[in-house]
Amino acid sequence: MKPFILFFMLILAAGCSQSNVPNENLGALDRSWEEIEKKADGSTVRMFMWGGDEGINQYIDDWAAPRLKEQYGIKLERVPMDAPEFLQKLLNEKKAGQSEGSTDIIWINGENFKNAKSSGLLFGPFTEKLPNFKEHVNQNALDIQYDFGERTEGFEAPWGKVQFVFLYDEAKVKNPPKTLNDLKSWIEENPGKFTYPDANDFTGNAFLRHVFYESAGGADALLEEGFNEEFAALNSKEMWNYLNVIKPSLWKKGQTYPNSLAELDRLYSSGDVWMTMGYNEARAESMIEKGIFPETTRSFVLESGSLGNTHFLGIPFNSQNPEGAMSAINFFMSPEAQLAKHDQTYWGEGLAVDPSTFNEKEKNQLKEIERGESVLSQEILQEALVPEVDAQYVNWLKENWINEVAGKK
Repeated sequence: MKPFILFFMLILAAGCSQSNVPNENLGALDRSWEEIEKKADGSTVRMFMWGGDEGINQYIDDWAAPRLKEQYGIKLERVPMDAPEFLQKLLNEKKAGQSEGSTDIIWINGENFKNAKSSGLLFGPFTEKLPNFKEHVNQNALDIQYDFGERTEGFEAPWGKVQFVFLYDEAKVKNPPKTLNDLKSWIEENPGKFTYPDANDFTGNAFLRHVFYESAGGADALLEEGFNEEFAALNSKEMWNYLNVIKPSLWKKGQTYPNSLAELDRLYSSGDVWMTMGYNEARAESMIEKGIFPETTRSFVLESGSLGNTHFLGIPFNSQNPEGAMSAINFFMSPEAQLAKHDQTYWGEGLAVDPSTFNEKEKNQLKEIERGESVLSQEILQEALVPEVDAQYVNWLKENWINEVAGKK
């Protein structure tokens, strides 16, 4: 049986209510922060996370783990495992009534968070116990309150984020568009020099979601509505019209679309198109260094907003060491840990915390981090950021784009 089929069968078996497995460690939430840190001292914290990026692994093993040991007496053990696998493990443990698990922290977001939360696999809510969450996180930000349309409600703490940007060659594009209308005008003035990946591609779908947001009245309206097919159909007419208006001016006159971002990147690097895009504000730097993208590559976001994908850390319902987990997660949200992760030396991704809360020394450290000329400033990115909405809209756009745009002559 395929893993994802088994995974969803287990979700159904687990039910949609909070866990009925007793967890004596919920008492950890009644402790003061001083008591939590004291109990965490000398303990081991096992962190289950995707292990496919060497820079991320080095950040955990070489930078974070030694500091957690030195500053808090916590031994951090990184366990490489994909989210569907460790969630399946937790579902099995819940089904078996196992109240003492082997997992303390999980790296999670999106559909995985929604399924874990609805199946009662998470400890908490715990974020209000964390000093760094209270001091450094903008709790009013929609990308903190929601995770792909699901309310976080304190069951996961923000760890980092990536953001959608458009990339262009400034040697060819002197004034990058500021709005979707500007982009439409530019496409029509430069026929054949713009396209976007097929809606089945992650990046292509993200481009469509930007147009959908504007058509539907913004992220707030979509978050408030949740996934509603009738609402989507009613509020997508402007989107389909926009996409069909630009279609004749696209690469290959819109008769075909790149199958993937990699294919769009190849068109950009060869000069066939003058723009590409991507869900990572710093992605161009490595491509420039490798000689794939021209050195004159720069990035821009639209005034209407730029999709931000925030990822989080959660604690399993049956963690044996929630005090250690909370202490480690609090450390990961500290300015020190966030700045180190922001640096290209290890990871180079966006901050999960609000840099306006930093002290002067930390603000200066942030300014000194060189992310490259193609990367927009943290201030510009933060101002433009809009959250992802319910993930079911991804599939809705895939299905309808074929009939409304790609399939039309």
